[in-house]
Amino acid sequence: MNLNAHRPWITPVVIGAFFLSAVTGVLMFFHLDSGLNKTAHEWLSWAMVIGVLLHVLLNMPAFKRYFNQTPGRVVMGLFALVLALSFIPAGGAGGSEPGFAPPVRALAKAPITVLAQVAGTSTEDVKARLQAAGFTVTNEQQSVADLVGGDLKAQIGTMTKVLAHPRS
Repeated sequence: MNLNAHRPWITPVVIGAFFLSAVTGVLMFFHLDSGLNKTAHEWLSWAMVIGVLLHVLLNMPAFKRYFNQTPGRVVMGLFALVLALSFIPAGGAGGSEPGFAPPVRALAKAPITVLAQVAGTSTEDVKARLQAAGFTVTNEQQSVADLVGGDLKAQIGTMTKVLAHPRS
């Protein structure tokens, strides 16, 4: 494949994909992302990966020179080191949980009577919502964690159903 024939669009793909990744990444860093920013960042970053690979192939002689220069080796080595260190689990085994996890887990362990108070409804209503979601409620002291187990995602999904206001 003659990459020189594709030169007019390879570098613009890298520029456009970098711009998209940089903007969406900065928005996500500052928690200002909305809509499809995160999805675009995750999926369209593949355009940057492919564009950069093609750009490197197109400019292979210049790319190889960086491995023979001390500054190039040092910079690339530092990034390789940071990448390697990024695989070290943070905050204990399995990595850290998101900041919302502790209050969600606490609410999931609360008895149905407390969950009803939080939802601003009756215990009977919460029991009915849980049963409608397919859970067998045997007493009011059970919790969402008792019903679904320790999986945070399952707890969130169940509490979303229970705490959602019924549509009028």
